[in-house]
Amino acid sequence: MSESARDLARKLLSGSEAAADRYSGSAPGVSATTAPRTTTAPRPGRVVRGPGKQFADHPGVVAAAAQNATIAALTEQSGLPSPYFLPRTSPNDHVINSAAGELVNYSAYNYLGLASHPRVVAAATAALGEYGASASASRIVGGEIPLYHEIEQRLAGIYDVGDAMVTTSGYLTNAGVIGYLLGSGDVAFCDSLIHGSVVSGTQWAGCRRINFRHNDPESLRAVLRTSRAGFDRALVVIEGHYSMDGTVGRVAELAAVAREYDCAVMVDEAHSFGVFGAGGHGIREHYGMAGADVDIWMGTLSKALGSCGGFIAGDADLIGAMKSSAPGVAMLTGAPAPSAIAAALAGLDVLADEPERLIRLWDNAKHFHTALRERGMDLGESQQTPICPVIIPGEVQAGYVSATLLRNGIYAAAIVAPTVPAGKERLRFFLTSEHTERQLDSTVELIAATAATLDGLATVPG
Repeated sequence: MSESARDLARKLLSGSEAAADRYSGSAPGVSATTAPRTTTAPRPGRVVRGPGKQFADHPGVVAAAAQNATIAALTEQSGLPSPYFLPRTSPNDHVINSAAGELVNYSAYNYLGLASHPRVVAAATAALGEYGASASASRIVGGEIPLYHEIEQRLAGIYDVGDAMVTTSGYLTNAGVIGYLLGSGDVAFCDSLIHGSVVSGTQWAGCRRINFRHNDPESLRAVLRTSRAGFDRALVVIEGHYSMDGTVGRVAELAAVAREYDCAVMVDEAHSFGVFGAGGHGIREHYGMAGADVDIWMGTLSKALGSCGGFIAGDADLIGAMKSSAPGVAMLTGAPAPSAIAAALAGLDVLADEPERLIRLWDNAKHFHTALRERGMDLGESQQTPICPVIIPGEVQAGYVSATLLRNGIYAAAIVAPTVPAGKERLRFFLTSEHTERQLDSTVELIAATAATLDGLATVPG
């Protein structure tokens, strides 16, 4: 580790502390608890912040401000653009044109390179011309266009279920579906690594949330044995492909355990649809499951399909109810943009017509994982999928490796606590079918070389 890197780390840490002071919420020389002039006495014990100060000392605001100041200090000292909100002037492909120059990109979910595929772009453009830029209303009152019915029937057929529904957002799909289906007397049993959108859904629902160990059917069975009887409706929520760790959900086994205890099952396929299965039809195809083995299949259009939005598939009556009355998912929510649905339909067509993309994707995943492990890199529990975490313990250490890669034309952002546990900070690489073997090999060499210089950085005082 060079002395300049140590100096930068020290400044980074001290800058973070200063930022916390700087964003404490009080103007210089003014107490945050000084009451403004008012004719109504405050309740005893209530803090009076004054006009414009209601959220200045909010923990989330203070933490974000301190983090942003830290990032600003790092970029100022290094002379590099920030890796966050990095301006770019090209599609989010395996190579991007950005404020930092041309970069080999590992920060896009564009697994099959469909977001800029000519057929996908042409379909979106045609729909834009025919139906306009926005649906401009919810479907129940704004009228239907054929695109919605077409994609929903295709998705229902892929999952072998009664119906499907497309939505404007994958995050809101999870949150809204759980918020609609569960209530105060109900429970969601969640994999311990479940996505934050599911957590938001349980908060919206007001139900209990009980976690079981990641990908562990016996842990789920033990939790259900002791807790299931205390609730009315119960939903087991798992993922097909976990986005922080690159692990494959043991969906078939976990669904079978859930059925033993009268639980419904919901599977989040955000990162597995278009990636798993011989035809890219997701984790159901991967395991050869029946559509009815799971009650709610959820996925996104914004990753492998190269579009934007989410979807659910399941029993026709269940989907019909959510289409007409689920807040935040369909009711009182603008329908997905017609161009986004047309793009996703074209993505499904390309997925069927160009199976070599899926083959290249998995070949790249195997090559990248193998090369990193041969160089002694810690890949956590990843299972040689197109999501590859490289564990770099320490916030500063992970940030340093990410910055070094960026300086050398490689874009892979650091993921730090609290998003991942402290000590498990990492760089996360999303592989695509379009990365070349040369790009993968040069990335591996730079990661290994940079990681070998980190010992000195560990001594920087915190």
